[in-house]
Amino acid sequence: MPIAGRGMLLTSMDIDEADEADFNRWYDREHLQERVAIEGFVEARRYVADQGAPKYLCLYSTTNIDVFSGAAYKSRLANPTEWSRKTMARFKNMIRAVARVTISRGCGRGAALGIIRLRPTAESAEQLRDLIRDALDPKALDGIISMHLIENDASLSGPTAEIPSAATASAADWFVLIDATDAGAASLAAQKLVSRSDRLKSSAISTGIYRLTWDLSNIDIPS
Repeated sequence: MPIAGRGMLLTSMDIDEADEADFNRWYDREHLQERVAIEGFVEARRYVADQGAPKYLCLYSTTNIDVFSGAAYKSRLANPTEWSRKTMARFKNMIRAVARVTISRGCGRGAALGIIRLRPTAESAEQLRDLIRDALDPKALDGIISMHLIENDASLSGPTAEIPSAATASAADWFVLIDATDAGAASLAAQKLVSRSDRLKSSAISTGIYRLTWDLSNIDIPS
């Protein structure tokens, strides 16, 4: 299983240039470790955009999606640090997606991530999922390590008390994640996938290419 666990939190945001140094310091010195230490969290990966927006992206893997309705996670949301409270208030163009990993093929993680944001209708969801399942074949694409579909839970996604700026329109979106060895391979794979059918084209909201800055597993945290 290339993604560790069956649940995922995707967060993405912009930040004003004047606040960027403190924002990055907060992520690197406090926030990732704080989140990954929560019971049920497995790992986190942090990215910065090569192409696309928002500029910053983070993926948090959990054992399952129930972690996000559990007591440990809710307690952390209800009791942010002062640094977290100050930093999160500065987020712009915020996306917060709590999702199930429904399709995952390949083995391993890449230095670059292609991401396709999809907005299916209730009528198109099953057919769209089948199209994506057929398309997610990393063996057929040079430089692609693994490919995944995550599907948001609308009741768990969107704004929280910490992050009221998170968009509600994206609460039921899906995301295709393409782990690649480099940005060029990720970009080409994303283009090929979207162009496979009119249904995929019409469902695609945006695409982006992100570079991995660092990752953290729960086994890396001192006990």
